[in-house]
Amino acid sequence: LTIAEVEVDKQYAVVLTSNAGLWAYSLGDTVRFVDLRPHRVVVTGRIKHFLSAFGEHVIGEEVEAALREAVRQHPETEVTEFTVAPLVSDDPSQPSRHEWLVEFAQPPRAAASFAAALDTALRQRNTYYDDLRQGNILVPLLLTVLPAGAFQRYMKSVGKLGGQNKVPRLGNDRGLAEGLLKML
Repeated sequence: LTIAEVEVDKQYAVVLTSNAGLWAYSLGDTVRFVDLRPHRVVVTGRIKHFLSAFGEHVIGEEVEAALREAVRQHPETEVTEFTVAPLVSDDPSQPSRHEWLVEFAQPPRAAASFAAALDTALRQRNTYYDDLRQGNILVPLLLTVLPAGAFQRYMKSVGKLGGQNKVPRLGNDRGLAEGLLKML
C-alpha cells in the first residue's frame, strides 16, 4: 500500500521501508488519516493494544473515546489510569464481559451510572461489541475501582516504572488485570 492508496477514516499500521523495499520495519503504531491534501494522520494506538477475546475487535481509540464520553456525563470524575481485560466464563451464573480496572483521582458519585455510560459509549463506537451485547454473549461491563497508586505500584513491581513505559489500555489476556488485583 502506498501513500496514494490510503483513505480517510481507516486504520493503518505504520511500516517504515527503504525506497527499494528491501527491508521493512513495523513501528507498532496505528494511525488514521484525517485529511489527504495535505496528508494528516492521528496516532490512534498500538498494534498490540486491542481486545478481541470474544470477536469484538475493540481498539484503544474506541475505549479512550468511550471513557471520555462517560467522564463528560459525570463531570465530577477524574481518571488517573485504566486498563480493560476480558472476563471469560463458562459458568452461566457469571457471564462473560469486559472488566475495566480504573484508578480515579476523583471517582464518580454514582459508579453504576458511570459504568452504564461507559458500556453505552463503547457500544456506540464498536458495532461488534454492540452485537455481542445485544445477543447476550457479553453482559454489561464490570467496573473495578482501584486505589490511588495501584498502577504505579504494579508497574514498579514488574520493573516498568518510568517515562517510556506505558500501561497497556487493552489486552486479550488477564495478566495485567490479575497483577493489579493482586496489589489490592
